Amino acid sequence: MSAAAFETLIHGKVRLALHPLQDRPGPRLLLLHGLGECSPGQLPDHVTEWPGSVFALDFTGHGASTVPRGGGYTAEQLMGDADAALEKTGPATLLGRGFGGYVAAMLAGARADQVRGALICDGPGLAGGGSAPGKLTGPVVVSPSVGPVPDPFALAELSRDLRPPDYALTFATQALAGSELPEPIAVCATERPEWLTALLGSRAASASSVPDALRRYSNWLQ
Repeated sequence: MSAAAFETLIHGKVRLALHPLQDRPGPRLLLLHGLGECSPGQLPDHVTEWPGSVFALDFTGHGASTVPRGGGYTAEQLMGDADAALEKTGPATLLGRGFGGYVAAMLAGARADQVRGALICDGPGLAGGGSAPGKLTGPVVVSPSVGPVPDPFALAELSRDLRPPDYALTFATQALAGSELPEPIAVCATERPEWLTALLGSRAASASSVPDALRRYSNWLQ
């Protein structure tokens, strides 16, 4: 399906691009890209075995979605983007790369009744700005060849977003309490920032490969 064939969603003053990549009956999968990236133009190889529909969201300031004036990006704002997409798709499994993985983990707790498992994968923006002030990393540098050039404010602000482990654990606890899945979060990333190590120490998450996690969640949903 063409990358231009997307549906527009409204989140506040932002127009979000939701890309349908596969239309099949069955469980739904929502892809959340990394910081500075955009949705893939076609179904990625690692999700071709997914038995149902697949969607991909462009976050605010990325891809075909609105670039707001003056920045002001937060992880919670982009979690709202993903929540708007989830409202459109209905209950779905989330697969997030980098920053998208952090958003997937947060939304798994905030919308435990709608998220049917969340995969956290390696990608830009996974570590954020560290766990405390004074440990900030530099902004992500993205080549324009990756896709539409993202908003520079998004790169600067979201790459410095603080990730206290106890904050991430709050969402993991909510996911475990509200989900019917015994382990609602699958950690498929090899990079292990402090917030992600904390999730792995909880009962809500376990380490997995992407194929195994997708198979586990899709089988549970059928």
